[in-house]
Amino acid sequence: MKKIHLFKNKPKNWILKAISLVLAVMLWYFVVGEDQVDINIQVPIEILNLPSDLTIANQYKKDIEVSVRGPRSIIQELKKRNISRPVDLSNARPGTVVVKNDENSIPFPRGITVQRLQPTNITLLIDQLIQKDFYINPVTEGTVAPGYELQKIYLDPEKLVISGPKAILGRDITLKTYVINLDNLDHSTTLQVHLDLEPDFFDLLGETVVTAKIVLRETTEKRTVKNIPINVKESTIPVTVEPDRITVTAEITSNLINDTPELSMLFRAFIAPKDIKIPQTVNVQVSGVSVPGHEPIKILSIVPQKVLVTPVDSPKKPD
Repeated sequence: MKKIHLFKNKPKNWILKAISLVLAVMLWYFVVGEDQVDINIQVPIEILNLPSDLTIANQYKKDIEVSVRGPRSIIQELKKRNISRPVDLSNARPGTVVVKNDENSIPFPRGITVQRLQPTNITLLIDQLIQKDFYINPVTEGTVAPGYELQKIYLDPEKLVISGPKAILGRDITLKTYVINLDNLDHSTTLQVHLDLEPDFFDLLGETVVTAKIVLRETTEKRTVKNIPINVKESTIPVTVEPDRITVTAEITSNLINDTPELSMLFRAFIAPKDIKIPQTVNVQVSGVSVPGHEPIKILSIVPQKVLVTPVDSPKKPD
C-alpha cells in the first residue's frame, strides 16, 4: 500500500510563517479590535542644532495642538511619553524660516492616527546673535525735603550685558528704571527698583530689578559771621590780642543756619603763642563746630588772618 505524505509539498519554513500569521492576527486584535480613543494633546516644539551665532528673533507658538485617535492602551502609553515636534536648524541662515507641521513631522507610535493639528505652519525669524552693554538711567519724580539736595543715584548694576538678536540690540537706547519718588525725602536710602523695559527687552530679560542707592546732602549757604572771639592757648604769660575778634566767611548747611540762634557759636578761633617776650603777629586758627546730623562747616576765609600779640608786664609786689 502506498503511503500518503500530507506535508510533502509544504515549504520547510511553514512553521515560522504560521507563527507570524498568529502574531499578526493578535496584533490586529489589539490594535484594531481594541477600543479607539480620541484625545487632544499639546506637543512642544523642540529646536535642534541652531548655530551658536544665530538666534530666533520673533515670538512663535511653542506648542502644537494635536487631535489623535488610537487604541486605548497606546493612548495611555502616549500620555506618559515626552513627544515633541523636532525642528532641525543646523542649516539655518539669517532670514525667515517657515516650518510646516503635518502628521509625519511628529514621531507618534504606530497605531496613532493624527486627525487635526494647529498651527500647520510656524514662522521663525533667524537673526545674528550679538552681545551688547546697556547702561541704566534712573528716572525720578518729586522734590526732596527743604534743606536737602539730590547728590547722586548709584545703580547696582549700572549696566547690563545682554545677548540677543541684532535687530533688537542694534538700536542705540538706554534702559530706564520705573519712576523713583523723591518727594520730601530727607535722608539717603537704598531701594530695589524694577526696570521699565520695552516688550522686546522684557522678552529677553524678564522681570529685572536693580539696587538704587539714593544719596542726599544738605544744601549749603555762604555766610559771613562777625565778632568771633579769639581764645589764647599755650601761653605761659598773660598777653593782649589786637584785634581780639575776627570775621569768618564759610559755607554752612541751611538746616544748621535755621537751627542756630547765633552763628558765631558755630566757630572756634584761637592762637597759640609760645614763649612770647615781645609783641609779634600770630596766625589765627579757626574751625567749625561739628554738629551731629549736619554736614561739616567749610571755612572759606578769615579776616584778619593774623593778629598782634603783646605780653603783659607782671605787676610789682607792694613794699
